[in-house]
Amino acid sequence: MIRKISKNTVFTVSAVIIAVLVIVGAAMPKVFGAAASYLFNFTTNNFGWFYLLSVFVIIIFLIWVAASKYGNIRLGGDKQKPDYPFFTWIGMLFSAGFGVGLVFWGVAEPMSHFFTTPFSGVEPLTEEAARLAMGYSFFHWGISQWSVFALVGLVIAFLQFRKKKDGLVSTALEPVMGSKPAVKNTIDILAVIATVMGIATSIGLGVLQMNGGLNTVAGTGNSPLIQISILLVVSIAYMTSSVSGLDKGIKYLSNFNLALALCFLLFVFVLGPTVFILETFTLAIGDYITNFIEYSLRLQPYAGGTWVRDWTIFYWAWAIAWSPYVGSFVARVSRGRTIREFIIGVMVVPPLIACLWIAAFGGTALWFDLNENTGIAAAVNADVTSALFQLFEQLPMSMIMSVLSIVLILTFLVTSADSATYILSSMTTYGNLNPPRVAKIVWGTLMAAIAGVLLYTGGLEALQTASLIAALPFTVLLLLLIVALVKLLIREPLPVLKAQLRHFRRLEEAANKDKK
Repeated sequence: MIRKISKNTVFTVSAVIIAVLVIVGAAMPKVFGAAASYLFNFTTNNFGWFYLLSVFVIIIFLIWVAASKYGNIRLGGDKQKPDYPFFTWIGMLFSAGFGVGLVFWGVAEPMSHFFTTPFSGVEPLTEEAARLAMGYSFFHWGISQWSVFALVGLVIAFLQFRKKKDGLVSTALEPVMGSKPAVKNTIDILAVIATVMGIATSIGLGVLQMNGGLNTVAGTGNSPLIQISILLVVSIAYMTSSVSGLDKGIKYLSNFNLALALCFLLFVFVLGPTVFILETFTLAIGDYITNFIEYSLRLQPYAGGTWVRDWTIFYWAWAIAWSPYVGSFVARVSRGRTIREFIIGVMVVPPLIACLWIAAFGGTALWFDLNENTGIAAAVNADVTSALFQLFEQLPMSMIMSVLSIVLILTFLVTSADSATYILSSMTTYGNLNPPRVAKIVWGTLMAAIAGVLLYTGGLEALQTASLIAALPFTVLLLLLIVALVKLLIREPLPVLKAQLRHFRRLEEAANKDKK
């Protein structure tokens, strides 16, 4: 089995590239950090506009597909039933998607915008700043990120379950790029590298937050040594889960994650300023809808500044880097859904849960700062990893909730990394839906290693850089996926036409019998 995998070009080349990055980062951390900083500035300064335009185009395209006649096409046979119940399906989407990122940023982002506002003309730590912070947080966690996942997932699911082909990105791009081995291998290698960097960013963020939680609960301090130790525990947990298989490990953990997250949401909603949360949610939804186009295409060429590239462009690049993994996983669990149901489910339900989470957690933190002068925003500005735990200190049972939140972060990390290990193994074994254990071990180890190097060499900034750089070439592939999907849909007989053809055939057969 090892010999067979070693002859796989995609597996070998992508694994070697990641391994080299790990070795260089561990051996020359200062050089690695300096190079990462340069590439971060180069990418955001020169290609930020490209990220923003690309995501906006993807959103418009998917809305058109969902509203079109192609929305009735089922991802599978015409009578195929969904593999998973709706609640389980949403739980798997949410857990394998940005669950761990949302736990990290749910309080941290609104309070960061409250302390340092997105627009220079708005005074920080004011009611206007609070409203702007919530509206922008909703925007960042709304349909834009999930549209990227939906596009990749839709194309892969269509080919995998409708056309009975493998779930590789290169196969999805065959209508545009052709099927030459060199081209297909290059596409899949780019997808693998983007996935590794995207998941490394999320694992790193989760580890940073767990370190912040342990510091709050036990006074451990924040240090690379503690973070690497946490990473080691997480990697052992997700690799153990990964070998148990999709339906056992990921399914059960996904349900647990969603249930525990909803309990957290209910706790803060009931014991926090409930009416304020509801009003904040309603107002922020309105601001999100009103400012959607402006925020989607906002850059700062006249005023200067780095706010948009530090937040919006980073988020979009992070989502794009994650999209081969999340898209492949979303496709894997969405067999039997119609295209319309798939797009609406992926683009609406998880973002809605995310906005509810931000309204409850971020809104409660804003209320405390505005009405009780608790200084949460200042504490978050000093240490972004402490945001969630700063909030819990203002609520009952703060110690219990802090400990449970560390458990939630851990399970989200395990689920995300578990799913990513499975998808990476599948991507590097010709789309195998049951990839070998050796591939899972290799990718599980490399993901942990690159996350550890990024944490050691630059912390949060290095994690952001990894996603930005890896996402750039894959953004071009996403736009080509739109063209590929259009070609695939045009060639596909619609369910209505199929039914009409069957009806005409029955009439023809009946007429022939009457003649006889």
